[in-house]
Amino acid sequence: MSDYNVVYVATPYSHDDPQVREQRFLRVNKFCAKLMSEGIMVFSPISHTHPIALAGELPKDWAYWEQYDRTMLCMCGALVVYMQDGWEESTGVHNEIELAHKLKLPIQYVEAK
Repeated sequence: MSDYNVVYVATPYSHDDPQVREQRFLRVNKFCAKLMSEGIMVFSPISHTHPIALAGELPKDWAYWEQYDRTMLCMCGALVVYMQDGWEESTGVHNEIELAHKLKLPIQYVEAK
């Protein structure tokens, strides 16, 4: 994973329950901190945009963030799917994986802890 300048970390976020969104945010932050402590540069759309969404009372769904996330993924060298509960049903994660395939980016799946 460290062979790439920046890895994009995909994980589910959207949920009707704000507590679920917050827990997903906290878990992915810990995962990203671990990667960064290993010298891996990461972009996590959840880590980077959750505080912005809260501060600006912005929508929390894929439809709103799609263009931003796609732009950021195009600048990364690999996709890491952090498999928190709900990742298999996540519209955002599925779209990020699909785009990574189109961009011919390596994809790594990591079990959430």
